[in-house]
Amino acid sequence: MLDTRPDTLTTAETILDVNNIEVIYNHVILVLKGVSLRVPKGGITALLGGNGAGKSTTLKAISGLLASERGDITKGTISYRGEVVNNWNPSDLVKRGVIQVMEGRHCFEHLTVEENLLTGAYTRRDGRAAVADHLEMVYTYFPRLKERRKSQAGYTSGGEQQMTAIGRALMSRPETILLDEPSMGLAPQLVEQIFEIVRRLNEEQGVTFLLAEQNTNVALRYAHTGYILENGRVVMEGSAQALRENPDVKEFYLGMSDKGRKSFRDVRSYRRRKRWLA
Repeated sequence: MLDTRPDTLTTAETILDVNNIEVIYNHVILVLKGVSLRVPKGGITALLGGNGAGKSTTLKAISGLLASERGDITKGTISYRGEVVNNWNPSDLVKRGVIQVMEGRHCFEHLTVEENLLTGAYTRRDGRAAVADHLEMVYTYFPRLKERRKSQAGYTSGGEQQMTAIGRALMSRPETILLDEPSMGLAPQLVEQIFEIVRRLNEEQGVTFLLAEQNTNVALRYAHTGYILENGRVVMEGSAQALRENPDVKEFYLGMSDKGRKSFRDVRSYRRRKRWLA
């Protein structure tokens, strides 16, 4: 289990600052309603919440991918290393060190695993030898990918495709990775394996992670800090340890209460909204 190190993170530099942003799709649908969060450099920050809470939209607002879905940031600012990056081109953000791993394990299915990984180095200008060295480093974290490197990505397993997507992001030499729903559709054993690799990359390579995740139980075991979204708003934040021990989080997201495990069917959602948004 990852040590949350709250004292270290409270004094760490804020590398990514999202300040009171609102996002509208198609000029009509308000999805994010004043979302603010800070990501400390060198940490793992979890963005938690149910389906439709606004997690993926938050990541796309940061990475510059909203425009492809007719979304706009209509209020607030997003700053990376103190510079406002609202509506930057995604490729410019990649060159700056920010890259998103999309939900759903998007790979180029007709390319091999290794060809997929090498596409992640497209923006690099440090030569073939440096790229080759970095590819070997990626293979040390994902030995399964080295075994399957000549296989067509579309015929690999869901776990292998998720590893390929993360490995491809690593090939750009990122400083910060926005990781969207890494556990989606994976068996529990694979989920633990993916999160363990995230932990190692954070500790050994110094990569900062902001990950959106519905699996609150796993995310809070590996993250340092967390934010919980409800209906496009941040309703709770704090260290991962504090969130794990919070009775509301235990009851509504971890399925536990003071009286033991509780079924979600026994909980009415308005109780949560009333308690957090009153």
